[in-house]
Amino acid sequence: MREEVNGNGKLLRIHGVNLSVGYEFDAKWFACGQSPLCVEVDRLVRSGVVVVVAAGNTGYGALPAAARRTNTGLALTINDPGNAELAITVGSTHRDMPHTYGVSYFSSKGPTGDGRLKPDLVAPGERITSCAAGRKLTELYAPEPPPPAAPAYVDDSGTSMAAPHVSGAIAAFLSIRREFIGRPEKVKRIFMDSATSLGRVEHFQGRGMVDLMRAIQSV
Repeated sequence: MREEVNGNGKLLRIHGVNLSVGYEFDAKWFACGQSPLCVEVDRLVRSGVVVVVAAGNTGYGALPAAARRTNTGLALTINDPGNAELAITVGSTHRDMPHTYGVSYFSSKGPTGDGRLKPDLVAPGERITSCAAGRKLTELYAPEPPPPAAPAYVDDSGTSMAAPHVSGAIAAFLSIRREFIGRPEKVKRIFMDSATSLGRVEHFQGRGMVDLMRAIQSV
């Protein structure tokens, strides 16, 4: 598919891809960042496509302590394909007050299993209003089936909501800085270098919160 959609000479038909999907990394299957999906993501980036990926929602769990079990943030929880080296891996932060509340408790945290910095950026991912589809739409109208073409919106949380914020910011950037179309690694560097720090450690926030205006002004 990659060869077909962007295989027409110099015409790059697809400039970017958002992957709000993922699964937990398991070193017994593949080396970190070397699963078939991660390898394909890196290959897609090298073909000229920006790939934005959700970091995952496995950054919170329970640990046994001497006194009792304790709930805490968990490192080394970046999901595949967020472990892909060339992907822009996005964690979640508070929708309205990111500097106060920081990175969402559920947002998967780095480093990667082989010690690389991830996530790369964070973006709003808590209680984000968007269209209801699939299971969410069914649950919204339960126990009745959803009416045909029913307009429906839900609030949802997760890095799957955060990643599209970054994808949208990059799309806006490429619409006015068209010289960067087909240069996804340069685009990633621009957005990482222009991100706004939330004052958290890099394995929580990456380089910080996406900042479109600073990205535009930096080039």
